[in-house]
Amino acid sequence: MKNSDRIGFGLFFLAIVFIAFVGGAFVVLTKTYPYPLFNDAHKAARAVLKQNTLIDLYTQSDLWREARREERGVTVHDPDRAYQGLTLYTSGDGSHADLVNMDGEVLHRWALPYSEVWEQSPTGRPPRPDDHIYWRKARLLPNGDLLAIYIANNDTPWGYGLVRLNADSEVIWGYHASTHHDLDITPDGDVVALTHEFTDQKVPAFAKLEYPWLDDYLVVLDGDTGEERSKVSLAKAFMESRYADLFYAVPSFATSDPLHTNSVQFLDQDLADRFAPARGQAGQVLLSFRHPGTVALVDAASGEMTWALKGPWLGQHYPRINDAGHFTLFDNLGHFEKDNRTRILEVDPEDERIVARYTGDAEHPFDSGLRGAVEELPNGDWLITESDGGRLLEVAPDGDIVWEFVNPVRAGDQDQYIPVVSAAQRLTLDDLDADFRARLAPDSDS
Repeated sequence: MKNSDRIGFGLFFLAIVFIAFVGGAFVVLTKTYPYPLFNDAHKAARAVLKQNTLIDLYTQSDLWREARREERGVTVHDPDRAYQGLTLYTSGDGSHADLVNMDGEVLHRWALPYSEVWEQSPTGRPPRPDDHIYWRKARLLPNGDLLAIYIANNDTPWGYGLVRLNADSEVIWGYHASTHHDLDITPDGDVVALTHEFTDQKVPAFAKLEYPWLDDYLVVLDGDTGEERSKVSLAKAFMESRYADLFYAVPSFATSDPLHTNSVQFLDQDLADRFAPARGQAGQVLLSFRHPGTVALVDAASGEMTWALKGPWLGQHYPRINDAGHFTLFDNLGHFEKDNRTRILEVDPEDERIVARYTGDAEHPFDSGLRGAVEELPNGDWLITESDGGRLLEVAPDGDIVWEFVNPVRAGDQDQYIPVVSAAQRLTLDDLDADFRARLAPDSDS
């Protein structure tokens, strides 16, 4: 080949590379076809790489945390002030739930690994290993049946399904969709839950939205069969409401998961009459949208968002209506103190006042960046789940801790890791049927 030919070929090759570079840059910057294909492939490859490089469950997952204390089990119990009963909780070390008495003794355990229910994730992919899956939320029914939501670590969608089990941990029904975070039970026994799915739906008003993005859905299931009765898009509810600007203004880190809905409470007639924004309309659901920082009402049947409020909370979870017609809220990050970032708020929805709060202190720090829950007990105390701390606490109206339980499970070569806990439920023996009560015994695994 002559020198002139070599030079010509070299220039031709450089021209092709330059054109390819310019064309690639144009595709990336304008996000025109085939950018979505390459972008999706890149995200999938990155997700697989992240999953395959997870080598230490205790330090590289959000199911375990460094234990803050050496104590285990019940550390505080004031029998004269605490609301006496049984407490159900789940733990990040596996798909199980324990029912303990006020002394922390296990009266009953439900347990069922994900692999014994389903062979794939709800999206059809191979599921995460069983030790990367736990029950994010469980609720006990009077006859000993249990509703439980499977959540996977280091996967998206991370919701893995919902089951109803009997007292022997046998499956009555399973709902194999990407259920996540929370559930509630209607007076008729139906189950209200959340699912999420990726979508490529275009939202022109949301310029920074990353495709595909996660939409959340509010679903109602038949409590006896698990069959889906209704399903409404919560993104659609937001965008078609007068509160749409809250949806379009989510922070930059949440542009692929703009809602991150994390709580549901079904309003029966009593709650609808008590909670002023509901205007007496039962069938609405109180929701928490973490990324818009919003608490809202959505009608479960029509999908209409009827009310929303953004307040001085950050990363919040678990709003619940109380006897006063206010709502309590687990404010994960709104306290802004080192090692003490979390607080509990009670908010009047009519004038938006914070009417009560609980914060930690130097002696009793309170900090859970993820998860967390609070429910008002019949005696007015708050049952609080400090998830990242691996503890449950009952706090009296004056701020005193009258009961505290620290997850007894530990791991690591020096027992330095503790599993997270989630959304405790306090019951009394009178809440349970006689046949199930007769099965309860300390340290029983049956």
